[in-house]
Amino acid sequence: MNQNLYSGSEELVNRDAPWREELRRRLSTKERTTLPRVEMPEIATDYRIKCNDEVNQGLSIEQAVLEARRCLDCPDPGCMKGCPVANHIPAFIKNVERRNFAEALEVLSLTTVLPAVCGRVCPQEKQCEAGCIYNKMKKPPVAIGNLERFVADFNREVSRQEGYAPSVPTVAKIASPFFGGIRIAVIGSGPSGLAFAGDMAKRGYDVTVFEALDRLGGVLKYGIPEFCLPKDVVNAEIARVAELGVKFVKNTCVGTTLSFDELQARGFKGVFVATGAGKPRFMGIPGENLPGVMTANEYLLRYNAKAKEDIYGQNVMTLQRKRVAVIGAGNTAMDAVRAARRLGAEKAMIVYRRSASEMPAREEEVRHAREEGVEFLTLHNPVEYLADENGSLCAMRLQRMELGEPDESGRRSPVAIPGAIETLDVDLVVVCVGYLPNPPGELDERLHMRHGLISVDTESGRSSRPSIYAGGDIVRGAATVILAMGDGRRAAAAMSDAFARIIERASLS
Repeated sequence: MNQNLYSGSEELVNRDAPWREELRRRLSTKERTTLPRVEMPEIATDYRIKCNDEVNQGLSIEQAVLEARRCLDCPDPGCMKGCPVANHIPAFIKNVERRNFAEALEVLSLTTVLPAVCGRVCPQEKQCEAGCIYNKMKKPPVAIGNLERFVADFNREVSRQEGYAPSVPTVAKIASPFFGGIRIAVIGSGPSGLAFAGDMAKRGYDVTVFEALDRLGGVLKYGIPEFCLPKDVVNAEIARVAELGVKFVKNTCVGTTLSFDELQARGFKGVFVATGAGKPRFMGIPGENLPGVMTANEYLLRYNAKAKEDIYGQNVMTLQRKRVAVIGAGNTAMDAVRAARRLGAEKAMIVYRRSASEMPAREEEVRHAREEGVEFLTLHNPVEYLADENGSLCAMRLQRMELGEPDESGRRSPVAIPGAIETLDVDLVVVCVGYLPNPPGELDERLHMRHGLISVDTESGRSSRPSIYAGGDIVRGAATVILAMGDGRRAAAAMSDAFARIIERASLS
């Protein structure tokens, strides 16, 4: 992948630059490694469960600089190998250490259009921070995600509050005038679509993003609550993408209200599909159609939109004295159960068929949920939902489980304990066991599909139709924001290379 999309980018990330060499000389490795990891300030638990305020409050300037000093500026940084979008991590962190926050953002802008988002919701402990050399020393890794968030937040807000001049990336876009007339359509404004659109715009393409809904951001707006990811942060990130020249068209469903043939007729030469996986998935057990049983997407959509109307007899904005069970233990499940606590649920529970150590949610999300009074029923699996005399949900039957042999993922498979059935009173159940793909209507006939997912070349994102690429959850199934962004970046590089070859052949003929 052509990572460096800006002129002069080599100097921005040059480890041998005199200023970085001087920084490394200021403190010895021993001095750096004895510094404790700076912990992110958080709002108090008793307050946060009564509001929608963001829990993590961000690092101060001095806290960020102190944490940046821990980075050893490794010659072969393991952190970068774990980053799906290939951020130049030591380069931006060393700029934080020298208090050049504007250049730190410039470095991040070489590879990501969503630094404030990624700094908040990426599973750093499984990716960049997992590759940090501090892990080999049995010490906490450098807080890469917290520093990425700091850089984005400072340049957006803190600089003005502190009286500094606003810091905005000033590096020039790559010179590629022969791409200027090529129109590219992006279907979906979630993280994969935004990453693709940003990289293509940097290369000089004329990019338009089509969004089916009335708000931009996809899962960033409709799926993640404000206490994890404030909407104004998402809006600011999308505004930065728009500043690159990307155009956005809302309330347009490609494949339904606008066909692929119409896109082609309008002059779009390439299409990137990033429609995500937003269809609900149930478990196929008795009682799932009862009022009071809903999927995570409809529950969180209502919560995030602050909708007041009832859903299936439940007003999800008033859960006072209600007992809420969330099925699953991923990040979405943690968002849902923590939202229930904020809506006044008397009892909010995670029901998960595996053990606590196997929960796929981010460690921080699980910790926050425990702090907020969420109960965890691990090694339990729902087998039936029960109705009261009015036909509404009143209880659920749970099968006790134990761990058997490992499955294909390496995790030990949960096995039912014969006869171990429990009944639990509940008023609302939110099913968070994944999502199904959501392809545009025409694609089934145009592309190779498998189980509703678009089949693509994994290196390039190119589909069975050369002009159509795809990435994110519509290719992977439900996954993380950062993996979706990585797909978008790879597809942008591959599509651009394909156009470059076409142009080169045309010029030789």
